[in-house]
Amino acid sequence: MRGGCIGWLNENDMELAVGEVGELIVQGENVMLGYFNKEPETEETLKNGWLHTGDLVQKDEDGYIFIVDRKKDLVIAGGLNVYPREVEEVIYQFSKVKEAAVVGIEDKLRGEYVKAFNVLKDGEECTSKEITRYLKEHIAGYKIPRVVEFIYELPKNSTGKILKRMLKM
Repeated sequence: MRGGCIGWLNENDMELAVGEVGELIVQGENVMLGYFNKEPETEETLKNGWLHTGDLVQKDEDGYIFIVDRKKDLVIAGGLNVYPREVEEVIYQFSKVKEAAVVGIEDKLRGEYVKAFNVLKDGEECTSKEITRYLKEHIAGYKIPRVVEFIYELPKNSTGKILKRMLKM
């Protein structure tokens, strides 16, 4: 096979329609054969000849695919899917915020709740109520973080990627 194939599936490995969000899968000669000495991880990632990327994507009517978020970052709050990247993008539009990260925190009643960590721009002051009020104007209520926390800097790796797992601790 030359080139490769792509698709996207729901959590039950069923193909999706245009506009629906699912996991990106790829297949082709250039796709890895597996993880070295990590059989369980390989079995989880490679299924029926397809590599499950962990990226959640949406396909539009023109066939373009857009990354929505990472599967492992998805927050399920009260049975509803919240894509942290969507909430972060709205927070980034708030004029006082320099950086933002949204994570799911375990909740015994609802599964998870949404929490936002924000770094303010130099010289700015802000309250969690200001952020919440702004978000209420731009996103659905179930996506609004229950907790908004301000920190001086977000934990990052050597390449500058935000380490969300550290924020959940």
